[in-house]
Amino acid sequence: MPEDSTSIDYVMEKASGPHFSGLRLDGLLSSPSKSSVSSPSHFRLSNSSFSATDDPAAPNQPFVIGVTGGTASGKTTVCDMIIQQLHDHRIVLVNQDSFYRGLTSEEQEHAQEYNFDHPDAFDTEQLLHCINTLKSGQPYQIPIYDFKTHQRKLDAFRQVNACDVIILEGILVFHDSRVRDLMNMKIFVDTDADVRLARRIRRDTVERGRDVDSVLEQYAKFVKPAFDDFVLPSKKYADVIIPRGGDNHVAVDLIVQHIHTKLGQHDLCKIYPNVFVIESTFQIRGMHTLIREKDISKHDFVFYSDRLIRLVVEHGLGHLPFTEKQVVTPTGSVYSGVDFCKKLCGVSVIRSGESMENALRACCKGIKIGKILIHRDGDNGMQLIYEKLPSDISERHVLLLDPVLGTGNSANQAIELLIQKGVPEAHIIFLNLISAPEGIHCVCKRFPKLKIVTSEIDQCLNEEFRVIPGLGEFGDRYFGTDE
Repeated sequence: MPEDSTSIDYVMEKASGPHFSGLRLDGLLSSPSKSSVSSPSHFRLSNSSFSATDDPAAPNQPFVIGVTGGTASGKTTVCDMIIQQLHDHRIVLVNQDSFYRGLTSEEQEHAQEYNFDHPDAFDTEQLLHCINTLKSGQPYQIPIYDFKTHQRKLDAFRQVNACDVIILEGILVFHDSRVRDLMNMKIFVDTDADVRLARRIRRDTVERGRDVDSVLEQYAKFVKPAFDDFVLPSKKYADVIIPRGGDNHVAVDLIVQHIHTKLGQHDLCKIYPNVFVIESTFQIRGMHTLIREKDISKHDFVFYSDRLIRLVVEHGLGHLPFTEKQVVTPTGSVYSGVDFCKKLCGVSVIRSGESMENALRACCKGIKIGKILIHRDGDNGMQLIYEKLPSDISERHVLLLDPVLGTGNSANQAIELLIQKGVPEAHIIFLNLISAPEGIHCVCKRFPKLKIVTSEIDQCLNEEFRVIPGLGEFGDRYFGTDE
C-alpha cells in the first residue's frame, strides 16, 4: 500500500471498483427478508384506474410535497423550516428511509458492499400504499428501520394520522413516476457537491463514529454514482429548485406562502391548475344564499345574480394577456400600466348563458358576442341546433358564458365547436356561477389548456343530473319562465 494511502485521491480511486447495487448481488440474493413488509397487491396504484380525487364525496385531500436532493443537501432542514412555518396545520413527515427493505441473511454478509442509494433498496410499493392511505384520510403505521441490523423493527412502528399536509422526503422520491404523480408540489434542494461532501464527512464522523476513509470510500463507490444516475436526472421533474438548501430563507418563505394559498383552495383547484374560484367573502356568500333561496322574488334573483356574474366576468378578464403601456397623467407624471387585450369576444350558450351578456358588455365596450344553442336530451343526448359566431373568432380570445356547469357534456360540445372554428384551446375561458365537480372533471380532462372561472363549486350531481345544492333552472328563474 502506498504511503499516501490516506489521501482523498487514493481513497476515492480505490473505491471506484466493482460494487453491488441495491438487491442485485450477482443474482445470488433474490428473496427479500421475511421481516420486510410489502404492500398488498391490491394497493398497487399502477394497477388501479380509480383515484380518490375522482370521487366528489371523497374527504379533503391533503397537500403532498415531495422534497429531494443529494446527500447532505439540506433536505431535512428545508422540511423542518416548512413544518415550523405551517404550525397551524396538521403535518406528517414521511422519510423514504423508513421504507428500506430488510436485508436477507445473504445480503447481511455483504452489508458493506450493499448499495443503499439504489432504487431497488427501497420498498416503493409500500411507500405508495402509505401515501395513498394518508391521502384517503386514514391513519398509517410507518415502519421503523434499524440501520445497525439493517432490518425493520418487528415490535415498533410510527403511527401517523389524517393530516392537511404530507411531506415526503428522500433522495429518490422523484425516481418512480407513480410516487411523483401523488405529489402536489415537487421541491429539489440543490447544494454544491463539495459542500454536501463536507457536510457528510462531518455528520458521519461526529454523529456515527466513522472514520474519514470509510466515509469517502462509501461516497465514491455508492453515493456519488447514485446521485449522477438517479438523483440529478430527477431534477427535471421539480416544480421548485432551492439553491443553497436551508440557507435560502427567501425561497422557503415563498414556498410556504404558496402552500398556504393552496390549502385555502378547493381540492379540484389543486388537481386542475386551470380551475379558478373567485375568493369567497361574506358578500359573495350572502349573494349565493339569496339566489339559492327557492322563494326569492324574480327581481331580487336577477339583481343578485347580475352582481355575482359581474364579479365572475371581471375575474375572467384578469386571465387575459396584456401588454405594458405608459401614459401621461394630468399632473404631467408618467404612469406605467397595462393595455387590455384587444382581440376578444364572448360566446353565450343559449339560453341561460345570455344572462351573462349584459355584465360582459358593461365591462367590455362594444364587444362582439356569438351564440351557441345545444339541445339537451337527458345526460348524454346533446345536439347542436344553432351557432352564430364572429367570422374572425379564430383570431380572438373567447369568454364562453354559461352560468351552471353540470355534467359538462354540453360545455364540451360548445368548446369542441370553438376549437373546430380555429380557436386555440388555451384562448378559451369558461365563465360560470356554479360548477359541479363532475362537470369540472369532464371538461378539464378533455380540455386541460382552457381555464374555468367560477364563483363556487357545489357538492355533486344527483341521480337526475341536477347540481346539488344548486340553484334550480337558472334560465327559467332569470327570465321569469319558471311559473
